[in-house]
Amino acid sequence: MARASSKRRFSDVPAVARALQPSYPVYCLRPEVLAETARRFISIFPGTVLYAVKCNPHPMVLDVLYRAGIRHFDTASLPEIAQICETYSDAHAYFMHPVKGRAVIKSAYAVYGIRHFVVDHESELAKVVDETGGEDLVIVVRMRTPTSLQTLYDLSSKFGATPPDAAALMRAAHERGCKVGLAFHVGSQCSDPSSYGTALTLAGETIEMAGVEPACLDVGGGFPAAYTGKSVPPLEDYMSEIRIGLKRLALRPTVDVFAEPGRAIVADSCSLLTQVQLRKDNRLYINDGIYGSLSEMVQVDIRLQARLIRLAGDVSETMYPFVLNGPTCDSVDVLPGTFDLPADVREGDWIEIDQVGAYSNALATRFNGFFPETFVEVHDEPPAAAAA
Repeated sequence: MARASSKRRFSDVPAVARALQPSYPVYCLRPEVLAETARRFISIFPGTVLYAVKCNPHPMVLDVLYRAGIRHFDTASLPEIAQICETYSDAHAYFMHPVKGRAVIKSAYAVYGIRHFVVDHESELAKVVDETGGEDLVIVVRMRTPTSLQTLYDLSSKFGATPPDAAALMRAAHERGCKVGLAFHVGSQCSDPSSYGTALTLAGETIEMAGVEPACLDVGGGFPAAYTGKSVPPLEDYMSEIRIGLKRLALRPTVDVFAEPGRAIVADSCSLLTQVQLRKDNRLYINDGIYGSLSEMVQVDIRLQARLIRLAGDVSETMYPFVLNGPTCDSVDVLPGTFDLPADVREGDWIEIDQVGAYSNALATRFNGFFPETFVEVHDEPPAAAAA
């Protein structure tokens, strides 16, 4: 079981290993990296940045983002809304899940003052209006975008109305006395900036069909992180595509433009310190795996960089490919591929796995009683940056 540390700040990851001697996984958050990434996104996006809480909701992460200037949050559930609204008095939460329970809608509206609700179906629109009374609402219609092979996840397979249906929903919301918005999501870890231009063209066509001037336009998330072995365009290319697309739409200056970045902001800001508990030839058994922080490595093609940390004694200069096995008794708890590590890695060594800021702790389970939960701050350079 993970143990909370009374000391949360360390100079670097070896200092964490030296001080805690952890036999449990430790998330090593680099607040300077996180804050700089957030400030950069805020500075170049032509609108309001809503951090996607689902990506990493840890309080230490949210505090850094708040101090960096994030005041708007993409929330998908009542607990996420409560976490934001009860922690930051001047923050704004937006209910961006297209399907919501009636009691949840009522509490979000009446208790936490939520006014932006996403819908993608006429029944959901009726539900939101029924449970809130329809006063002072901004109904944001989720529009489906074309499937792209250049994303990790197709986020239009489950949610989103076709442009004609989205236009009809916009008109229906307007007729009920609500302000109206339009939203889309091109897919997670999108490596093609032109996808945003294509989606904005569809948004323009949808707005024209609706005949309703929107109060807001949400370009969603999908902005990528530069994982090991994955070449992605610079963030500026995405912003250029968005700016050009917005210019084509010629929206009124009063229209709010939103984005919902998650992965692009937090992925590089956190690494995971794991410990080797057994070695069998080229198989290393560590204390975290696919049921904990590393499930995305199985679900999609993400490769993460790893480095060995040994506090005493020399380390072999010869590198060897190792298979990393998770701690549970399930034989599928094995990370895909191999990790190049010193050939003499042994039980008791630590392995730092980089770029786990996104969809790691947020997806961790308690299977077999293993649950990574310890967070600390470190102030060294991330392994991926140091190797660049």
